[in-house]
Amino acid sequence: MLAYVVRRLLLMIPLLLGVTFLTFAIINLIPGSPVTQLRANPKFRPEDAARLERQLGLDRPWPERYVDWLGKLARGDLGVSMHNEVSVADRIVGVLPNTLLLTMTSLVLALVVAVPLGVYAAVRYRTWFDHAASLTAVVMYAMPTFYLALLLVILFALKFREWGLPSLPVGGMVDARNGGGFVDRAQHLVLPALSLAMIQIGGWSAYIRSQMLESMGQDFVRTARAKGLAQRVVVFRHAARNAFLPLVTLVGLSLPGLFGGALIIENIFAWPGMGRLTIEAVGRRDYTMVMGTTLLFAALTMVSNLIADVMYGILDPRVRLD
Repeated sequence: MLAYVVRRLLLMIPLLLGVTFLTFAIINLIPGSPVTQLRANPKFRPEDAARLERQLGLDRPWPERYVDWLGKLARGDLGVSMHNEVSVADRIVGVLPNTLLLTMTSLVLALVVAVPLGVYAAVRYRTWFDHAASLTAVVMYAMPTFYLALLLVILFALKFREWGLPSLPVGGMVDARNGGGFVDRAQHLVLPALSLAMIQIGGWSAYIRSQMLESMGQDFVRTARAKGLAQRVVVFRHAARNAFLPLVTLVGLSLPGLFGGALIIENIFAWPGMGRLTIEAVGRRDYTMVMGTTLLFAALTMVSNLIADVMYGILDPRVRLD
């Protein structure tokens, strides 16, 4: 397995290079630059704009600047922001824990809700609960993330306040008036995490239901029932254990979707994370910051897929990672 992990890690290098090359090419070929907005200011002279472009290196062809960026990356230097000259690495390190907190909380929330929902829907096959759970899963999975987020804001923030019920905050991570304690942070986390988790809940619950129905029709489950084992033992000790194995891969493949969803959710709820930082950098044409955040998102995606494959190989002895 060690050789497999090393081989996968080595394969990540050309993939990351491809991602960075495409990203650098796209953001440099899009019209506009960090100096474009300054040129619209009548007090900003053309010679000042030209001097600033030379300082930022924007007067050189983008392939040449990409090679220079790769050279700095090889030395562990992500450069400085073109917007405020802050270190890109320091800025990313400052907001990365916030994104990980949001994505991991939504991941745990999705699993806690989706697994029991899918199992119980399979056990209650073709009952009203099964039909209601299946319909709810389809609606949640098909609804755009930003639309779900707006619905949650309307219900738990606006309507709850209108009805005189305790409402939830919809912006930032803390409220300075409340001291920013644990309860305050948890309240700010509820709506973003729930918005990010709801689509996963819909997809995962339907998948678990399908896997459970298939597993409960296998011979080993029928044998367990013929032995007179209790329904709870048959479902959880035999059927569920077999049905949950593919869930490991599903969760690993869903992590890129969680990171991608964070781009939208963090901006809707003003959550100070990687997604919001990326969107702001794109709007400012901050090339170095966009490259840094894109590189990290790509690396997190590849590592999460690798972890999912390794875990599947560990949990299922039939799978050999050679």
